[in-house]
Amino acid sequence: MTDDTTSVLDVAADCSLVRVEVGERAEYVATVTIDRPDARNALNDQIREELKAVFDAMADDDAVRVVVLTGADEAKAFVAGADVRELRERGVVEQREASERPRVYEAVADCPKPVIARVNGHALGGGCELAQACDVRIAREDAKLGQPEINLGIIPGGGGTQRLTRLVGPGQAMRLVLSGELIDATEAADIGLVEEAVSPGELDERVDELAGKMASKSPLALQRAKEAVKAASRLDLDAGLDYEKELFVGLFATEDKDEGIDAFFEDRDPEWRGR
Repeated sequence: MTDDTTSVLDVAADCSLVRVEVGERAEYVATVTIDRPDARNALNDQIREELKAVFDAMADDDAVRVVVLTGADEAKAFVAGADVRELRERGVVEQREASERPRVYEAVADCPKPVIARVNGHALGGGCELAQACDVRIAREDAKLGQPEINLGIIPGGGGTQRLTRLVGPGQAMRLVLSGELIDATEAADIGLVEEAVSPGELDERVDELAGKMASKSPLALQRAKEAVKAASRLDLDAGLDYEKELFVGLFATEDKDEGIDAFFEDRDPEWRGR
């Protein structure tokens, strides 16, 4: 982070519905908490703007290597969905403007650092889409997930027809989107919507373990690995292999590559410099 770069904690200090902590779970791990318990953490315009500002600052903050995104536990939800009152008040013009990219979903998905969704309760509609924008999803086994927009006479508009299909396949995506039915996290893990479903008492332990393990790696390698894996769903195999090769070769110009190999031979923990 350069001298003229604002830290994510500075940005979060101006937010009222989004909280950020750094280092509470593990060194170099930031926890971003959506804090609107009176509305079950439903996404309104203010939360969207605050999340976008926080994730924009996250990209250049050297104190952060991994991000955990979650909802305030008091709400008993990750994100219960979009703010339906706001949707009701919008016409085509207003919604087209609100749907212009980059939205909060792209801000999360395009973060250069790994983002883990700590799904501590219901993730419905826009909340399910927000979880899908993360890189890894760890959920309480009793959490409910789904895309119930069809019940309101609309369809998912935050990536739910696209990211969901890439995660679970077209058949399962059709089932969830066309029926609006909700599934628990155990079934979500079975079909690939979340990576793991754990008991409520194990959620923090597992999230902290995974986030800490990621954060202990070279920040440059983390970023390049994320870029390479994300490219797999966007490129054909030959183009993807070429892209992976370039990212791999590029790391040979870094100090972290030499430090990692030296630490391996010297049987010690590496001291990453991020350069």
